[in-house]
Amino acid sequence: MSEDASSEQSTSDGPTDEEVVRTAAEAAEGVVFKHYDQSAVTDLDVTVTFEKGVLDVDVYLNAPDGDDDSDPEAVAEAATEAAGDAVDELFGE
Repeated sequence: MSEDASSEQSTSDGPTDEEVVRTAAEAAEGVVFKHYDQSAVTDLDVTVTFEKGVLDVDVYLNAPDGDDDSDPEAVAEAATEAAGDAVDELFGE
């Protein structure tokens, strides 16, 4: 997992950029590891940036199809969406 918070500024009384990045990355990883045992994941790269109020999340997942017929591409997409949802919650939206 890589996290990139270029500034630690807080927007008004909101969370810092670092908190936003951490929240998004943790949410994305949580979705992946809900579908796969950590030992089954060959490669996972979660890249999150939050600059000028814009969140960018990229999830790369290399894992076998899960026991519950999880498609790695679908899980990566769900992880990306969960990251965005977690950040929305962080901002109280």
